[in-house]
Amino acid sequence: MVWFAISVIGCVLLARNELVQLREAFEIDARISHRLLSQRVVQHEAVLATLALLQPAAPDGSADLAEQRLSSVYPQILSVQRRDAGAAWLGTGLDEAEQASRQSRAAALANADFTSARGRYQLVLAAQPASYALLIDIHGTIPWNDWSMPVQTSPVRVTLEHAGQAFVVQAGRVAAGGWRFAFHKHLDSVSQPFEVVAIRQVGWQELPWLAMTLWAVAVAAALATWSAWQGQRSARRRAEALLRVGQVARLNTLGELAAGMAHELNQPLTAILANTQAAKRLLQEDPGELPTALQAMDQAVAQARRAAEVLGRLRRTVEQPARAAPGQTVDLAQVVRSALDLLEPECQGRGVTASVHIEQIALVLAERVALEQIVHNLITNALQALDAVPASERLLAIHIGAAKGMGVLRVVDTGSGIAPDTLPHVFEPFFTTREGGLGLGLSLCETLASGMGGHLSAQANVPRGAIFVLSLPLAPAP
Repeated sequence: MVWFAISVIGCVLLARNELVQLREAFEIDARISHRLLSQRVVQHEAVLATLALLQPAAPDGSADLAEQRLSSVYPQILSVQRRDAGAAWLGTGLDEAEQASRQSRAAALANADFTSARGRYQLVLAAQPASYALLIDIHGTIPWNDWSMPVQTSPVRVTLEHAGQAFVVQAGRVAAGGWRFAFHKHLDSVSQPFEVVAIRQVGWQELPWLAMTLWAVAVAAALATWSAWQGQRSARRRAEALLRVGQVARLNTLGELAAGMAHELNQPLTAILANTQAAKRLLQEDPGELPTALQAMDQAVAQARRAAEVLGRLRRTVEQPARAAPGQTVDLAQVVRSALDLLEPECQGRGVTASVHIEQIALVLAERVALEQIVHNLITNALQALDAVPASERLLAIHIGAAKGMGVLRVVDTGSGIAPDTLPHVFEPFFTTREGGLGLGLSLCETLASGMGGHLSAQANVPRGAIFVLSLPLAPAP
């Protein structure tokens, strides 16, 4: 579109410039023709005035008068007629022209005939003792030697017009269509008020098509060059931006992982603290409950190891972000039972009994610690959402199955649910609707699931609550 617009504008300007130049050349030629013809007709008036002033006559009174030899000097004057006092003119219309000449005291036109091949007219001047009449050939009046246009090839049509008659001086070329230039002006003579009419018809074929074609090609080349340069410039800027992003990405990752570390380590550290406090209290009793205390210490050790595994995974992610931890075969049901055992005090405190439905045994290929963190977070979020509804309406169901080569875990609750306008943003980092939340739990879960080749999604539960669906690749059969 840009090429078309610029090409059209340029071609219009080129055509307009060509038309302006053609008009200027036409007007110059037309004015030159008008001036040359005006000089000739004024010359006829001067010849008549000279004859009337000198009144030449042969010494012996014969008819061989000197004025009859004017044709040798002025070829356009075909003959000179003289009427002495008491004599009559030879021809019609001369008497009326003589009367008009006496009244205007200037030469008068008579017997103008522009229709013949050459064109003739007579010019009469009344004088004393004799009056004179010139028979003038229009074709011979044209100063062909000084004519500014080639008569045979010029496209300009030139005519002399008078009283509805037109004498074609130059045929030219006049056709329909295109642009027409016209010139109309009377000759600078009172006695010979002929109008010079010049017409120039410019056809479409006379436009500068070659220049316009070259202009369109030049515009196309310039735009192509500019587009290529812009493409290279954009590619260079994109490469520089990607380089900057690559340099900054690790810093952003470190920031997110630091926040995620605080979020993920909070749970095992809380469990370690609770178990060690319980073991201490059991040992202080009299008698001490040594087996129960040992069991609490074992759980604290397990949570400490889990925290160490979280730190190890985060460290591997920072040091080698493109290298994922090796996957292993993990039973989804076993991970769910471990998470429920860990969260049993919280379930009891809220009066919630989680129901587990194993529709099909699902052995998935995943990183155990990462999968445990995902399941733990999903169940914890469901328990927190159930706080907003009455205790009698709190339901938590976990479904385990497989479909299309993927192990599927569905966590269904009847809690406060997720608003429709909030649902698209639940996996965005630092987005949260819970007061005091960091907004990193679901974001980290989604990142971990994607890193293991899986997917985590959320949807509304009907009539109330939320459903989170975790899909992970099934492990190959042994």
